[in-house]
Amino acid sequence: MSSYYKHHVFFCLNEREEKASRPSCARRDAQAMQEYAKKRIKSLGLSGQGEVRINKAGCLDRCEEAPVLVVYPEGIWYTYIDKSDIDEIIDSHFVKGQPVERLMI
Repeated sequence: MSSYYKHHVFFCLNEREEKASRPSCARRDAQAMQEYAKKRIKSLGLSGQGEVRINKAGCLDRCEEAPVLVVYPEGIWYTYIDKSDIDEIIDSHFVKGQPVERLMI
């Protein structure tokens, strides 16, 4: 059975209260990064069936490494800081097929 998408990407967008005991991805600009990734994938012509799908997710329970995203079917987890990290994941992992080791968790 083949996967519907070559890469299915889930960005954690969970938001906790400011004084929560664990970090939350939403407080680390995760929504803006998810939206940026989705637009960039579309602009590169990499969206749709057989390509890359960028989705929102609730808590992925990797809070101490926040913000996080996970790529399936590989099951590769990434953390990131800004758009340049997202660009590196897109350009290396999704375009060239080479996961970005320095951002993997």
